[in-house]
Amino acid sequence: MATIYYSLAGEGRGHATRVRAVVEELRKQHKIVIYAPGHAYDLLHPVYKDTDVVVKHIPGLVFHYKDCPNTGRRQLDTIKTGIGGLNYLAGYSTLSKRIQDDIDKEAPDLVITDFEPALPRVARQVSIPFISLDHQHFLLVSDLSRLPADLQRHAFLMAQIVRGYYHGQEHTIVSSFYFPPLKTKVKDVSQIGVLLRTEVLEATPEHGEHIVVYLRRFGSSEVFEALEACGCEMRIYGLGSQPSKGRLRFCEIDMHRFIEDLATSRALISTAGNQLIGEALYLEKPVLAMPEYGNHEQRINGYFLSDAGAGMTVGMDQISPLYTRYFMEQCETYRSRIDRQEVHGNRTAIEIINQYLPGAA
Repeated sequence: MATIYYSLAGEGRGHATRVRAVVEELRKQHKIVIYAPGHAYDLLHPVYKDTDVVVKHIPGLVFHYKDCPNTGRRQLDTIKTGIGGLNYLAGYSTLSKRIQDDIDKEAPDLVITDFEPALPRVARQVSIPFISLDHQHFLLVSDLSRLPADLQRHAFLMAQIVRGYYHGQEHTIVSSFYFPPLKTKVKDVSQIGVLLRTEVLEATPEHGEHIVVYLRRFGSSEVFEALEACGCEMRIYGLGSQPSKGRLRFCEIDMHRFIEDLATSRALISTAGNQLIGEALYLEKPVLAMPEYGNHEQRINGYFLSDAGAGMTVGMDQISPLYTRYFMEQCETYRSRIDRQEVHGNRTAIEIINQYLPGAA
């Protein structure tokens, strides 16, 4: 049995979902200690409370958003985000010392990180091998020359941020629902599908009449008008429980119920996060992706979704009944282009990780 330390970013549900999928496989044979900030800790700690998996809370880098009353959009709050970043840096030496004390006591055999900088940096200092397993590193290792020029520029700038998080990993695993060509000079890089939780793997796809909608804490009147125009029941997650509005039903977040609703839905309409799009495609659901305003990673995800022909993309600030009605008309065409096994990355991820554990050939 090996001891594995695993850290992750705290923003969004994608990081926590990936980590949980990997941990569920690794914990069968190994001891797992998870370092989780923010929302990731809130999601993972209840799951592993009173189990053999240890979840430790750490500070993390957090992006803060604000609503713009004049436009109805949400955008990055640079002031709050900057202050949070400065506070994180001010406490970084304390965090590093805490992690190093843990490493000194347990001597883990391997470190894995999902876009969290502190643990891999300490691991590198003390010569413990580490693996990067996330989505964001596609920005560094992929040939993105197919993207429109403005997205290429944003991808280049975001890649510099990714580069600054950490370096020196033994292997880079990029988990994604799309697979652009790799740059010619990259080494020790693997592209795999998304990492699927047990609930998703065990779900049986059925093609019902309702639509599942996922929004991250915000929905404008224009979005609701466009959803209503679909003409069927919309089960909306991410905004909390609210009174129904016509065909719009607002559901409290419940992962089991969410997966059940998604598996039996006609399609998914959501923000353009990589993880959720991959889960929907595995469950044979066409996707209408709405990148959040100013979120260029989501815009890139949306580009590759449309390019694959498994759905369509329109910015959340541009959505209208015209787009949602067209999406409904094309649903079956989109569904016919989905290859659900292509987006399933669990087995490959575990095979790669096992190569870096004690006893590997």
